[in-house]
Amino acid sequence: MNERIIVVIPARYASTRFPGKPLARIAGKTMIERVWERCMSIESDAEILIATDDERIAAEVRSFGGEAVMTPDDLASGSDRVAWVAAHTDATMFVNVQGDEPLLPPATIDAVIRSLRDSDADIATAACPLRSHRHMFDPNIVKLVTDRNGNALYFSRAGIPFPRETENDGNAFDTDGVFLQHIGIYAFHRQSLLRFAALEESTLERVEKLEQLRALEHGMRICVSIVPAHSQSVDTPEDLAKVEKSIRLMNRLDNSDD
Repeated sequence: MNERIIVVIPARYASTRFPGKPLARIAGKTMIERVWERCMSIESDAEILIATDDERIAAEVRSFGGEAVMTPDDLASGSDRVAWVAAHTDATMFVNVQGDEPLLPPATIDAVIRSLRDSDADIATAACPLRSHRHMFDPNIVKLVTDRNGNALYFSRAGIPFPRETENDGNAFDTDGVFLQHIGIYAFHRQSLLRFAALEESTLERVEKLEQLRALEHGMRICVSIVPAHSQSVDTPEDLAKVEKSIRLMNRLDNSDD
């Protein structure tokens, strides 16, 4: 079978902290359009789909030339939405790009695709160096550790590995490659995605509220692509303002080069 890659952007209207988030406007465009533009800029040969359960989002996607697919409204997570797409298509690889990442570098998407293609792992994801001592102990920032082959050993909201001898010393983070921050993008082989979606919630997943632990607890292998930096995601209206400020700054810098 020839390789066929589909990048899926899950987008739901309902959100506890930020209802209608995909349609929120950022410097003149909706967030879903900005995420779509990032995906359209990748070098890999891939189709781009927005998977949604809301016609308002689908209509917006069609308005800027994107392709939307309607999924059931009872799916629990973005991964379940991507798995639903996989169950109804014959592509060989599916990439889950979260719909709240309007600044995600296209190079990060390409890196995860290459990582899965070049390994025998079931799933690929990304991480970047953790630069801040404060972030090490922030439960909203997910950390991970890998083995010598670049495969994930564990993900946690806790600080891992714990810097026992330098716990109050920011210099610990100068240790290259040891302290990593997870970036929530995933690439799956089709059968791996369908297997993952069929698994029941695992104990570690339930404790940490991290679904990737379900894969590890069931023996699935996750390879990790290390990229230079993370991007600002949008979880709240306050995050939206930060992203808009970044985009306006980038636009000014681009215009200054003309």
